[in-house]
Amino acid sequence: MLKNKKKFQMPSSFTILFFLIIAVAVLTWIIPAGQYATTKSGEIIANTYHKTAANPQGLWDVFMAPIKGMVGTADGDGTVAISLFILVIGGFLGVVNKTKALDDGISATLKKYAGKEKLLIPILMTLFAIGGSTFGMGEETIAFYPILIAVMISVGFDSLVAISIALIGSQVGILASTVNPFATGVASQSLNISPGDGLIQRLILLIITISISIIYVMRYANKVKKDPKKSYVYARREEDLKEFAIKEDTDEADMTGRQKSVLVLFATTFIVMIVGLVPWNSINPKWTFFDDITKWIVKIPFVGDFLGRDMAPFGTWYFGEMTMLFLFMSVVIMFVYRMRESDFIDAFLGGMGEFLSVAIVIAVARGIQIVMNDGYITATVLHAGEQGLQNLPSGVFIVLTFIFYIPMSFLIPSTSGLAAATMGIMGPLGKFSGVSPDLIITAYQGAIGWVNIITPTSGIVMGALAIAHVDIITWLKYTAKLMGILALVTMVYLVICTLI
Repeated sequence: MLKNKKKFQMPSSFTILFFLIIAVAVLTWIIPAGQYATTKSGEIIANTYHKTAANPQGLWDVFMAPIKGMVGTADGDGTVAISLFILVIGGFLGVVNKTKALDDGISATLKKYAGKEKLLIPILMTLFAIGGSTFGMGEETIAFYPILIAVMISVGFDSLVAISIALIGSQVGILASTVNPFATGVASQSLNISPGDGLIQRLILLIITISISIIYVMRYANKVKKDPKKSYVYARREEDLKEFAIKEDTDEADMTGRQKSVLVLFATTFIVMIVGLVPWNSINPKWTFFDDITKWIVKIPFVGDFLGRDMAPFGTWYFGEMTMLFLFMSVVIMFVYRMRESDFIDAFLGGMGEFLSVAIVIAVARGIQIVMNDGYITATVLHAGEQGLQNLPSGVFIVLTFIFYIPMSFLIPSTSGLAAATMGIMGPLGKFSGVSPDLIITAYQGAIGWVNIITPTSGIVMGALAIAHVDIITWLKYTAKLMGILALVTMVYLVICTLI
């Protein structure tokens, strides 16, 4: 009797990152130690590399690395701030999901556009893209596939159109993340810049890439509508019509007034965060409106004391202020929705629990940089990069950065873990080629978002395909042209940004 062979299972991000810590620790015994001279603010000065005494890392250092990655070293470079922010945003999303405002909002939109389903493609893809761009929407899309598939098939499209709306929409949003805390936030924290730096260039990229994706999906949808046999999944059409048939007796309740209020508060939260992060003074030194109004408010008798005299004006926000915002808005939503205190606590802690692994993986990833720094090999690696990249045009460097992050996204599926593990190296290397840190982040996000559309190691991709009974090969054939276009457009855009 033949034994069933065990299928290969991709190790978790934790395992991959921990083995990378071990590998880097081994390298501290091999790679010569070295250091750079730095400015008072800690920035590396190019062409000042010099060798120093070796400090190989042992077993103690390997297991201390994730601890130091979380709480920080003497330089105060831990990830507590970003990890706490991720936990709180998880709690915020838990409270919002408890109200079912997002789920019912999508359902209400589907009902509103009954008979005009073609319009749903650009509308919903844009909404999913905004979700991906602002809070890394991914796993949350799984709940929408059954209803999207049912609607799209019933009006003459196919399941690929339905998958595209949520999967391509949300992941293109991540490709051009504006203030996504799991991509933009972690990467910015690793490079000690504001998540608002580079916001405008990422917003432009978002508009370009989502427009291309919408046109691509709509052209395919129209082709299938005219001739169903041109569908990549035509062989399953009859089965899909039976399985995903919309039940006529199902009449979902309209959204309540409280749910609509929650959606308004949900959107307002991210708008406030964006306004708070944009470095207005850096864009134009004369834009001091938020500084002036904040100073005026805190001087008002009683009002200043009531609100708090340490209020940070918009444009100067960082992780502390963002964490406070999401905590505050969670409480506001609780009162507006009239949620019981016990339900609120359960929802908030439940949401935090779902994001705990993300918060911890950042610390583990940061441990890689800790071992490299403590073993004095970071400077040596940077020096090798400096020597190889010093005559490389910035446009070539940024394209190579985008290409570098494509295989790295397969190796480390966690967007936040990948940022924490690599930004400490890629940021300084970019400076040697005259590429700004925020553009390095844009290239990194572009690559991970691109990969997230097709990678078979993603639970989001494979989950969506499983619900729709579509195999990965069919999905790759369907998305092949779009992937090529998105990769080319992103690289050209990155090159243009280096020239501006």
